[in-house]
Amino acid sequence: MSLVEQLRTDETLRQKEFPVTSASVFMAHAGVTILPRRVTSAMQQYLEQSCLRHQEYPEAWKAVLETRALAARLIGAKASEIALLGPTSLGLNLVALGLEWAPGDEVVCYLDDYPANVYPWMELQRKGVTVRFLKPNGLGGITPEIVAASLTARTKLVSIASCHYLTGNRIDLPTIGSLLKSRGILFCLDAIQTLGAFKTTVEHVDFLSADAHKWLLGPMSAGIVYVREELHERLRPALLGSWNVRSPQFIAQETIEFESGGRRFEPGAMNIAGILGMRAALELIGEAGVDAISARLLQLREMIHEALPTWEFLSVVDGCLPSGIITGRPLGATEDQMTQLFARLTASNIVASHRHDRSGKSYIRFSPHFYNHESEIERLASVINGS
Repeated sequence: MSLVEQLRTDETLRQKEFPVTSASVFMAHAGVTILPRRVTSAMQQYLEQSCLRHQEYPEAWKAVLETRALAARLIGAKASEIALLGPTSLGLNLVALGLEWAPGDEVVCYLDDYPANVYPWMELQRKGVTVRFLKPNGLGGITPEIVAASLTARTKLVSIASCHYLTGNRIDLPTIGSLLKSRGILFCLDAIQTLGAFKTTVEHVDFLSADAHKWLLGPMSAGIVYVREELHERLRPALLGSWNVRSPQFIAQETIEFESGGRRFEPGAMNIAGILGMRAALELIGEAGVDAISARLLQLREMIHEALPTWEFLSVVDGCLPSGIITGRPLGATEDQMTQLFARLTASNIVASHRHDRSGKSYIRFSPHFYNHESEIERLASVINGS
């Protein structure tokens, strides 16, 4: 029996692996996740050892190397292409700051994406770069056709999210990646809303950044930055220190020579406690299996739709794919009623997210994970319906 099925049928195991289930219904993994027991245990063990030995003790460094390999396996990369850095915005900024830009170069991104994947590209306007915003037909509906329509002969890079944070529209990653590769355009992916939830691999991706604190079920500020090996020399590290610039015996040299592999982009002391927590989270995701996780998320998505028949949900745009993000509001609800509804959910220990679109219209965003149970959706519906 798979771990996903075990957690669905064995409540004792579910509460052991995910202690939050004994206290609340947590459906906000698209925000900041809770931590599974094994993740906190890994971090606690490291911290306890750090009371007795220096924080860079040998076993900890061995685990860091193992984390690199686990992260690489998850996205179909080489361990040497992985830097262990978070948050997501750090990796995106390293790409924006590390490439050479010339006036007239164009970057394509999406203004209604999460701000972390907008501002690094807007800042390039100071260097004379033109920023072109995608214009989808519906919020978050980034399709291959929409991407293709935005490209020009001056397009140097496209940066989009693997899944829109509000609508839950998931991109057709292979098709968009193949399109950009065929035109020689760099592709940067903000993968935080799918990594750990849906298959997210880098066959046609040049750069990827994702922190662990959402669907990966890991701690904040521990993450994965992927840089395709062929681009290591082209992407100059924007942050320099004793770890990524060769400094024998910790002595600064007269010339700058970068370390090889993922270390090239890691400037200094690492967040080892967070990385070891992320390692435990990656092992958990691997044990459950990404395919089984995504299938379960789509089941839970349908259950929430069926449990709330009087709600209007943000729909999946043609050309996009569904995800574990389910966003909606009761038909005819006022903004005051939305605020009251969110407060009622919170008071009932049901954790969701209260989010707004650009017009100011608010929604409740549910983002359950594979360990959430049908009974929790029944409880959710009961609270919402006031029964």
